[in-house]
Amino acid sequence: MNNTSLVITIIGAINWLLIGLFQFDLVAAICGGQASWISRIIYIIVGLAGLWCINLLFKDKVPKRQHGNA
Repeated sequence: MNNTSLVITIIGAINWLLIGLFQFDLVAAICGGQASWISRIIYIIVGLAGLWCINLLFKDKVPKRQHGNA
């Protein structure tokens, strides 16, 4: 779930980059505009994936050493 959310969030970030640089919303262009239900579902999925990625900030990156193992 973490990797999937991260990939979706990266795709959303690329879409925002396109909007910022070129005023081009790729999701809206593919799905028939920002107000179409398909676009709205995609925006919701990207938003939920971004919220899920918040847990990656607090995830312990270094595995804990177990006692008794060399």
